[in-house]
Amino acid sequence: MTVPLLGLSAAELRHWVEAQGQPAYRAQQLHRWLYQRGVRSLTEITDWPRQWRTEVENFPVGRSQLVDQSVSADGTIKFLLATEDGQTLETVGIPSADRLTVCVSSQIGCPMACVFCATGMSGFARNLAVHEIVDQVLTVQEAFSRRVSHVVFMGMGEPLLNTDAVVHAVRVLNQEIGIGGRQMTISTVGVPGCITQLALHKLQLTLAVSLHAPNQPLREQLVPTAKHYPLERLLEDCRAYVQITGRRISFEYTLLAGVNDETAHARELALILRGFQSHINLIPYNPIEQADFTRPRPERVRAFEQELQRHKIAVSVRRTRGMTEDAACGQLRRRALQQAH
Repeated sequence: MTVPLLGLSAAELRHWVEAQGQPAYRAQQLHRWLYQRGVRSLTEITDWPRQWRTEVENFPVGRSQLVDQSVSADGTIKFLLATEDGQTLETVGIPSADRLTVCVSSQIGCPMACVFCATGMSGFARNLAVHEIVDQVLTVQEAFSRRVSHVVFMGMGEPLLNTDAVVHAVRVLNQEIGIGGRQMTISTVGVPGCITQLALHKLQLTLAVSLHAPNQPLREQLVPTAKHYPLERLLEDCRAYVQITGRRISFEYTLLAGVNDETAHARELALILRGFQSHINLIPYNPIEQADFTRPRPERVRAFEQELQRHKIAVSVRRTRGMTEDAACGQLRRRALQQAH
C-alpha cells in the first residue's frame, strides 16, 4: 500500500524525491506545497517540470474531500470530510480575534459510548491515519484563509486509542506546519495504561482528562467504559503524568442539569483533586436531540464554579461555540448517515 505524502517529514520527503530520480531541492518545494499551500494533487506543483508532474499525478497526497459544512452565527464552521474508503469524519474551525483553533478528530466514530455524546451513538468504524488528522488542520486553514494557531484533539474519537498516529500527527503539526506544542491539547476520557504511555513521549502539550463525575458510580453511568478504569486508578496515572512531564493536567467536566451539577458534586470533585497540579474546565452541556440531558441554568453553573473556587481549585467555564449549528461532536456526521439511509 502506498503511503500518502501528507504526514511525511522534510527528511522523508527528500528521500521520496531522490527515490524518484529528482534533485534533493525539489523536496523543499514539495514540503512548501504540502504544508503551506495545501496542495491536493502533485500536478498542481508548478515549480516542477510538466513531464514529472504527469509521471507522479496518481501518487496519493492524502487530502480528504469536503462533503458538507455548517456555519454558526459566531463564525464557527463544522466540516464533514470524506476519506478515501468512503467514511466520513468531522472537524471544526473556531475563530476568534487573535487565534484560530481546530477541533480535530482522531477516530471515525468512537467506541467509548459516553451516554451524552452524539459521536458515541453512531458507533465506531476505525482509527484515523496521520494524513487524515493533519488534513483536518489544512482544511480549516484553507476555509478561513488564516494560519491555525491552536489544535485540540477533542473531536470524534478517543485519541489514546490511536496514540501512535496522534503523537505522529502532533509532531508533524509542530515541526512541519509550525504550530507550537504548547498550543495543542489532547483530550481523553481515560484508557488504562495509555496516559503513562503518552507521558513518556514528553510532548509539550496539554493533557485534558474528561472526568464528568466526582465518583466512580456516577462516572460509570455517564461513561460506560469507566468500569474498566476505576477513578482512583485514573487519578494515580494522572499524577504519574504530572511527575514525568512536569506539566499540569486540565480536567474537563461536562455539567448535565440535575445529574452532576450540584454543589455537593463540586465539593466531592474538589476533594479528589486536592493537592493536584491541575485546572478544571467546566463545560455546560451542549444538547443533542438523541439524548435526554439538558444544559444547566447559568446560576447553577456559577454556583458549581464558586464552590470549587471556595476549595482553592483552579477553574474556568468554557464558552460554548457554534450552538446554533449542530455543534456537539458527531451531530453533522450522524445527520449525514441518517439521510443516507
